[in-house]
Amino acid sequence: MILRKNFFLIGCMALLFSAVASAQNFQGKAYYFSKTSVDMDSWGGRKMSEDQKKQIADRMRSMFEKTYILNFDREASTYKEEEVLEAPGGQGGFGKWGSSFSAGMQYKNIKSQQYLQDQEFFGKQFLITDSLSKLDWKLGTETKQIGQYLCMKATAIKTVDEFDWRSMRRKPKSKEVKEGEVQKDSTATSVSEDIEIPKQIEVTAWYTPQIPVSQGPGDFWGLPGLILEVNTDKTTILCSKIIMNPQQKVQIKAPEKGDVVSRQEYNETVKKKMEEMRSMYGGRRNKRRN
Repeated sequence: MILRKNFFLIGCMALLFSAVASAQNFQGKAYYFSKTSVDMDSWGGRKMSEDQKKQIADRMRSMFEKTYILNFDREASTYKEEEVLEAPGGQGGFGKWGSSFSAGMQYKNIKSQQYLQDQEFFGKQFLITDSLSKLDWKLGTETKQIGQYLCMKATAIKTVDEFDWRSMRRKPKSKEVKEGEVQKDSTATSVSEDIEIPKQIEVTAWYTPQIPVSQGPGDFWGLPGLILEVNTDKTTILCSKIIMNPQQKVQIKAPEKGDVVSRQEYNETVKKKMEEMRSMYGGRRNKRRN
């Protein structure tokens, strides 16, 4: 009898250690496709033919349509663009400029509340450090199916980074603004004389409790399940594939390379570079006119 009890205890302990080990080795990989719509008419496209609009849209596709990979466990995640071979001359013009504003690899640690972003900007490597910014999610009751996962809806209001090019828009012209006055919009941040970014946008997310991790694409997190879809302003990020406990594990670790800066310091660097380029190209245009 005592022998049977010992075997039973040993068996329970084995199952317990197995469950702990399984939890420690828990890991997942999710693939996301990001797409941003552009209203060509609002950017002066009304004067273009349909063929011209199509040509520009094709050139901008590499900047607006990307695939990302999220590697995650119960505490941390890395999110980065999937590496693809570039077509010859494929990163000129819009693509080259847009890649300077596209986020590099992002690292989120739920336990330590740490956020890091490995970012290259015009040939210089930066390591942007910040604390995780949690949205005030409003959990809804609406559901929908994404692949094999049942997802639930959540919404929030998000403050937009002043250099999030995905939300950039052309400033509306107001007839009420008198000559010499500066038009002010309390709902938008001015990037240049012609471009602005809304200060806040509404976010709609779809998460699945079937994968109980508080992770998601980009800087989105904080829901009781993996976020499979995000809709923000003009951008949609949709999960296309999930691999749970892949055979080839990856080490989810924080990036270390680059000049360590805060988000504010990095944005100041971007502002300075934009002012330099504006001055340079503005000088060229003035020379051509003269």
